[in-house]
Amino acid sequence: EDVGSQMDRVVTEEEWLQKWEAGNIGFHKEQGHPLLRKYLDVLSNGRSGLRIFFPLCGKAVEMKWLADMGHSVVGVEVSEQALKDFFAEHNLPYSEETVPEISGAKILQSTSGNISLYCCSIYDLSSSIVGKFDGVWDRGALVAVNPCDRQRYVSLMITLMEKNSSYLLVTVSYDPNKHKGPPFYVPESEIKSLFG
Repeated sequence: EDVGSQMDRVVTEEEWLQKWEAGNIGFHKEQGHPLLRKYLDVLSNGRSGLRIFFPLCGKAVEMKWLADMGHSVVGVEVSEQALKDFFAEHNLPYSEETVPEISGAKILQSTSGNISLYCCSIYDLSSSIVGKFDGVWDRGALVAVNPCDRQRYVSLMITLMEKNSSYLLVTVSYDPNKHKGPPFYVPESEIKSLFG
């Protein structure tokens, strides 16, 4: 399959912010993702109290599910509106603070302390700021990252993972010549080479 048609496509942060402002968020799943329910035991592997990372989290309802199961959730999202909507839609009280290490970034944290959402570019994060994770739920993140940034994205994710962590990745399959993305088409061969 020819993915060349997408390789140069770049979606700016501004465009993502506009999608949230306009409510053009067809990628958001109100009911959560059935694949997370299905593979939850793969992610947790019988362990409780895990730290789970949601890259480009939007207002994913799964963050609430996992927190309710006793895990601690960290997300990152460029749209502050998405994060505020998340707390509002689940009636969760939260506090807001600046992140000293990242200029202009904020962290919105549930009062219960088990959900911490960073409002900034994912590329501003590092393990020295957010720590490492036992699990990653990548639903619509790798496929939303600009194709030219994929290697950078995956390299960052690898630095955020504990030794025995699980990475659940949801991708999309379609003919890349008929759709310009996002979501972008990432062939399985590329996933294997990116993550090694």
